[in-house]
Amino acid sequence: MNSSLTNANIRGVLLDIEGTTTPISFVHEILFPYARAHVRDYLTAHFDSAETFADLSRLREEHAADLARNLSPPPLSQEPRSVELDSIAAYVHWLIDLDRKSPGLKSLQGRIWQKGYLDGSLKAPLFADVVPALKRWRDRNLKIAIFSSGSTLAQRLLFAHTDFGNVTYYIDDYFDPQMGPKTEPDSYRRIAAALRLNPAEMLFISDIVAELDAAQTAGIQTLLCVRPGNSVQASRDRHRIIYGFENLFGN
Repeated sequence: MNSSLTNANIRGVLLDIEGTTTPISFVHEILFPYARAHVRDYLTAHFDSAETFADLSRLREEHAADLARNLSPPPLSQEPRSVELDSIAAYVHWLIDLDRKSPGLKSLQGRIWQKGYLDGSLKAPLFADVVPALKRWRDRNLKIAIFSSGSTLAQRLLFAHTDFGNVTYYIDDYFDPQMGPKTEPDSYRRIAAALRLNPAEMLFISDIVAELDAAQTAGIQTLLCVRPGNSVQASRDRHRIIYGFENLFGN
């Protein structure tokens, strides 16, 4: 399909991250393994913090729900702290392996990644066309926002520590599943309201058809982003396809 977009009514662009602005390999081959390797040490160092307490409370609730659904998660121990931490780490590893969109997991991962970004261990790759597009859209006074399954903290950290430097000054807002699942239309309606835009004035770009379907149902314009390494999407003909951001809204 034609990848150009010239609709003058668009006032805001909503972007997915994984497979859209950033290679999927970074998430699955760098970020997830980093969280796995450092979760035990992070919990040991921050076990008594209010943020960790909140994350662990959510994870314990999720674990109870997994047990009720007979999903056989790793057991959570009530033994002394060292044993308890081992069991929590094992459950976190299990959730990571499932790529579960868990609020507790995503929040905890964001805090673990924060240390890696700040000490230089982590740096996020962006596709080469992303930053020029962000600049071009900013020059057109378009609102730019992110909607990802990662926590807003994780999103901000990623765009603050890219191989192109800090690009957060191009981004107006960040949204995570606290707005609702990415496959439900109401999530996109809430985001449009938060950005003070009509859904028809927004464009959502993602590599996942189910997310685009939800946004389209909410009245938002959509583009399917096909990047190297992305999974082939069924029913992809329901959305216009792009292979990069170069021709969006002109050069």
